[in-house]
Amino acid sequence: MSLIDSFARTSGTGAPRPAAKRRSRTRASIGPATIISGLVLLIAVAWALFPGLFTHHDPNDGGTTPALLAPSLDHWFGTDQTGRDAFTRVVYGASQSLLAALVAVGVGLVVGTAIGLIAGTRRGWVDDVLMRLVDVLLSIPAILLSLSIVVVLGFGTINAAIAVGVTAIAQFARLSRSEAVRINTSDFVAAAYGSGGTFFSVLFRHILPNSTSPVLSLAVLQIGSAILQISTLGFLGYGTPPPTPEWGLIIAEGRNFVATAWWLTVLPGFVVMAIVLATHQIGNTLRKATS
Repeated sequence: MSLIDSFARTSGTGAPRPAAKRRSRTRASIGPATIISGLVLLIAVAWALFPGLFTHHDPNDGGTTPALLAPSLDHWFGTDQTGRDAFTRVVYGASQSLLAALVAVGVGLVVGTAIGLIAGTRRGWVDDVLMRLVDVLLSIPAILLSLSIVVVLGFGTINAAIAVGVTAIAQFARLSRSEAVRINTSDFVAAAYGSGGTFFSVLFRHILPNSTSPVLSLAVLQIGSAILQISTLGFLGYGTPPPTPEWGLIIAEGRNFVATAWWLTVLPGFVVMAIVLATHQIGNTLRKATS
């Protein structure tokens, strides 16, 4: 079962659940894994906003520090081939990677939701045309599509984020369409039209507010996927240009020293993995709480 089908199925088609049952399910879903995931994300956000609180080293200048030092109390992730503190570069790289991920998810969320809502409410030939375009996007591998867009737009953090965001449009469009179709057939929507409501008034006052929960849950999940894709582009050299620290670029710079300085690749890779897993855990928790 695909991720979109899972979201569509768990969104439900019946009447809203009682408030007490929703609250009990929310409390039950917030376990230790969710709390730890929340702490991991808070640390990552703090790195992005206040990197100077976590390290006193310069991310782009190693000074007189020896190169390829092993992890220690002074250099938690060791030093790279030019003597730069690897942990410092990971901390400062959070702003680039998280900003790019948020931009990517924002592009996919806004454009995809708009397409899905229009297709799910207008139906007919509009639905057919828009969904066939979505099928075309789904038929192209995400990494290939993002690489093609980056080559056209040029290298850089924002361009890489836009490219990744385009690859996410189809997933948001399919989910928002399924929600729009479900809600559009509800009695309260028919009553809104019957009382003189226009298409756009019903869309923005009734359909859109009632279809946001599963879409926003998917957006949280997509942050982790966006981080992975942006890091992949950076690893391949299509993302943030050096010496600006970015997680994919940091891992790529250390791959030539795996045999002698494994920490340059393994430790930043572990950070990326932990943050991606944390976003997925939070996203799944939100999905269960709103289903």
